[in-house]
Parts: sequence; C-alpha cells; structure tokens
Amino acid sequence: MAMRVFDEIFNQGKFQVADEIYAPDFQNHGLHQSVDLKTDQEAVHAEKKAFPDLRMSVQEMVAEGDKVAVLWTFQGTHTGSGYEGLPPTGTRVEVRGITIWRIVDGRIVEEWSSFSETGAYIRMFAHLKWWLVFAGLLVLTMVIAIERLVWMVVKKMFADRRLN
Repeated sequence: MAMRVFDEIFNQGKFQVADEIYAPDFQNHGLHQSVDLKTDQEAVHAEKKAFPDLRMSVQEMVAEGDKVAVLWTFQGTHTGSGYEGLPPTGTRVEVRGITIWRIVDGRIVEEWSSFSETGAYIRMFAHLKWWLVFAGLLVLTMVIAIERLVWMVVKKMFADRRLN
C-alpha cells in the first residue's frame, strides 16, 4: 500500500488511485494543522504540476503493527507553475524526508511527515535573484524620488513662511 503512494500517485501521476489507497476519513497531521484527503491531494497535484518530472524514491521502509515508516527522496525540476506562488525557475530540487502512515483495513488512515524544503527554496530563489535585484532597485528609486519630493515640499513651506 505504501509503495503505491510513491509509484502510482507521485511517480506516475495516477491521482485517481488515492480513493483506493486512503480511507475517506484520512488525516494528514502537519506541523501546524491536520488536513483531510482532499487538501492533501491538492498539495500533491500542485507538486506534480510544478515538478512534472517528479520522482519519489524509497530508501528504507519499515512496518510494525498498523504503522509503516518510509525514508524517501523527492527529486524534480521546477519547470511548472503554481508551487508556493513561484514562477518556474528550472531549478533541480532534491528533498529527503520521512513519512509514517497508520494503515487500517488496507487503507491509509493517518499520516505524519517530516522534511525540510529550506535548501530547495534557497536554490529556487537563487534563480530568481535577478528579479530581486530589479525589485530592490525599483524600491530604492522610489524611496529616493519620494525623499526628494518631501524635501522640495518642506523647502517650499519654509520659503513661503519666510516671505510672510
């Protein structure tokens, strides 16, 4: 069941099998909030759209009782849009993480995952640095223009006061 998530949903993009793999009352227990199956799968769709060549590989898998723990690697190139509002950067991304699933009656009921996207975001933002430089110069130009305008108004006010 756990391998189907990686092979069919992530690697092959067969999103329709999610209804076979996950229980209707599935909960993904995120760091700050739990989400239902619909929200969880929307995130998967967004990842696959942003990283069309996405490959999830499993390094280790351990099962005990109703729990399965998987050490995985996410690899893909950010050539699509829609990921956290970033335009496509062409950045090759690799993220390593771990997921624990609770499986009941052959379906995934709960999920806990941990991974760090920090390195991936840094690489993607590095590709956008020219936009940041342009935006910084634009802001600096606006600040200088506003400062000069304010000083002109202040000078004019004081000049008018001296004449009266």
